[in-house]
Amino acid sequence: MIADTGARAPLVTLDRVGKTFDNGVAALAGLDLAVREGELLSLLGPSGCGKSTALRLIAGLAEPTAGAVRWRDGARPETGFVFQEPTLMPWASVEDNVWLPLRLRGVTKSAAMREIGASLELVGLSRFAKAYPRELSGGMKMRVSIARALTTRPSLLLLDEPFAALDEITRFRLNDDLLRLQRELKATVVFVTHSVFESVYLSSRIAVFGAHPGRVTEVLDVAEPYPREASWRATARFAEACRDASAALENASAGAPAP
Repeated sequence: MIADTGARAPLVTLDRVGKTFDNGVAALAGLDLAVREGELLSLLGPSGCGKSTALRLIAGLAEPTAGAVRWRDGARPETGFVFQEPTLMPWASVEDNVWLPLRLRGVTKSAAMREIGASLELVGLSRFAKAYPRELSGGMKMRVSIARALTTRPSLLLLDEPFAALDEITRFRLNDDLLRLQRELKATVVFVTHSVFESVYLSSRIAVFGAHPGRVTEVLDVAEPYPREASWRATARFAEACRDASAALENASAGAPAP
């Protein structure tokens, strides 16, 4: 059963946030959302409902046109961002791609090698440090993208539908890897997805988005404790949680209030 319960102190709060683009399209309006420290929060909704825009506002890659993004300590913590596509430099090796965030900060490769190696070890790609993107599978490329986001050891990790283009087996494997990484790094994770099943499997909470313009219509807690095993997907508890999330998503899509 999913219920909206629990109350940890928010790391960041989006307070009545709106975002209207230069072409007049209102992507978000009246968005209220709190991200609690240490949680894995999924933003669930159909394409075009403003989930990615909300994530970019949290990342500081865009600014709201209304409302405010408020940080608990007054400033954004160290943040890693993983995009929908791996966006790797094809001419650079895996280790050079992972080095990029530190390189942009003026850190030499020799000084960064410890962080590069640790990040690749976290995602299971230590043996592929000298490989090039063209030599990697889609899942491996996404692992490199995640490793790159981890090189600065962020306390906040933002992921924008990173597994959507992958086959189901690879996607399940990377879901498990993400849960392991969060546990090991003790990071706060905000994960954008349009998959009910993925959101339920990963999340401690799910923020369900309605569209036109985007806003949160319901926030659901997933009561299943961590660590979660793949076998949970075959249980009645998982099926019930998915039904509840699907109903919330249907209500949001129809513009109906939560029951």
